[in-house]
Amino acid sequence: MPPFGAQSTTNEVLAGIDLTAKRVLVTGASAGLGIETARALAAHGAEVVGAARDLAKADGATAPVRSAAEHGGGSFHLIELDLASLASVRACADQLLADGRPFDAVILNAGVMAAPFGRTADGFETQFGTNHLGHFVLANRIAPLLREGSRLVALSSAGHRFADVDLADPNFEHTPYDPWVAYGRSKTANALFAVEFDRRFRASGIRAAAVHPGGIRTELSRHMTPDEETALIERIDASHAAAGLPPFRYKTIPQGAATTVWAAAVAAADEVGGRYCEDCAVAAVQDGEGIRGGVRPYAADGERAKALWARSEELVAGVA
Repeated sequence: MPPFGAQSTTNEVLAGIDLTAKRVLVTGASAGLGIETARALAAHGAEVVGAARDLAKADGATAPVRSAAEHGGGSFHLIELDLASLASVRACADQLLADGRPFDAVILNAGVMAAPFGRTADGFETQFGTNHLGHFVLANRIAPLLREGSRLVALSSAGHRFADVDLADPNFEHTPYDPWVAYGRSKTANALFAVEFDRRFRASGIRAAAVHPGGIRTELSRHMTPDEETALIERIDASHAAAGLPPFRYKTIPQGAATTVWAAAVAAADEVGGRYCEDCAVAAVQDGEGIRGGVRPYAADGERAKALWARSEELVAGVA
């Protein structure tokens, strides 16, 4: 297998890979990384189910996916999913369960970043509720559809370095709200969810990994002003300089989605299972300040992952 890295694209990572008869669910399939992830998989023969909140928008945005499927022997269709509403999450999951066809990969790609304070339909802080709890309920509900040998890939971020999860105050009821702290908590939760999902399901031949796609210009940054974006990049560059790393560079969308498809369809299961990946490789566990490569110890801690899982069960149990 050739070595891949930060500049590898989805086409390079999947070169020579035949995904015929493989079935994949991709959340957030109406923009950015979700579209490219779905396109790359369908182009190699996979049957891709794209989940999106706004089906009209998604239908228009995913024409390249359908074209790739037509030429590559795969297929693509959409299903409605609003991760900020557990009623919608359960309806989506129940529709997939009723259909009954198994999945070879589930890619938890959708998310929001640095949003102003708000609450989901069920009263959870927007970023934690959408990025983590919505996916937590979806993945657990459709777990019976995961085939032996399948993968779950949860998109985390280097933004997990902004904050560990706060199990005592997940909804900022007693803590001053900071959009980046909230984002960091949710991305740490995504990483920890993969750790515990992998522990729970690996005996059944199902593995899970978290991935950091890298910095990419997509709709995810819709809440940032140009000045805020500049300030963030300056913070990242200062952190990189302190660690002896080169300045930050944006990835293209095909480069950003490469680690996702690598973890889902290319890497060895035992290599990525329960791990945090970036630049098409397993990341090192690295403490230290600033937004840079590697995964903070708290986002890879098995006991912390178990505690988050238990707290998440408590939170969603009260939602009818």
